[in-house]
Amino acid sequence: MRLFAIAGALLLLFILFTAAVANVDVQPIGPNASSVGFASANGHFRDLIGNNDGWYRFTEVLGVLSILVMLMFAAIGVIQLVTRKALKKVDSEILALGVFYAIVIFFYLLFNVVAVNYRPILVDGQLEASYPSSHSMLAVCVMLSAILPLKKRLPAKVMPAVKAVCIAVAALTVLGRLLSGVHWFTDIVGGVLLSCALICACRAISPCAAPVNWTKTLKCILFFEDKYCIILRIGV
Repeated sequence: MRLFAIAGALLLLFILFTAAVANVDVQPIGPNASSVGFASANGHFRDLIGNNDGWYRFTEVLGVLSILVMLMFAAIGVIQLVTRKALKKVDSEILALGVFYAIVIFFYLLFNVVAVNYRPILVDGQLEASYPSSHSMLAVCVMLSAILPLKKRLPAKVMPAVKAVCIAVAALTVLGRLLSGVHWFTDIVGGVLLSCALICACRAISPCAAPVNWTKTLKCILFFEDKYCIILRIGV
């Protein structure tokens, strides 16, 4: 229940932040004079970092990796369904992951249709929706939600390395989209808020999740006493 409460609070924060992006300091600073919320802050950050094609291409590769992870778990689910001949016999964490992926894809498609902000660059000469950063959301959601099912299936001795790779892919995707210049700063913030809300919900429904040590989590947040941050405590 606590994780559901945290997920709800983060989702509410995302909704409020989205409303602010759509209404606060909206100015035509984007391509083709497209309007952008928090224009002063976003414009300053864009001028500061510019564009970096290397980071953009790198995050595109990481995005493909996230999709491959999704397809891997989808294939596991399909194989189990075919061989066991009943949906209820598919591993419960795979079913939960399937529901989670459906929710992630829903938000991914939703914000490709509902444009809160447009990208700071034209894509093939056209304006393209950029809020929230769908690459960041997808990478964080897919890579961090993969850790628990992988933990159940892989030897314990390889899990530290697997966990590190999953976290690194998520973190580098967020950083790379920020530094590539293809998103406004608020796009990244929105993507991280939404993905954190979804990861908390995923962690709450995961059948193979271990209990969260809330004392260590609180100390981590307040005093940075541990090497893991809140997203690792909740999502891993």
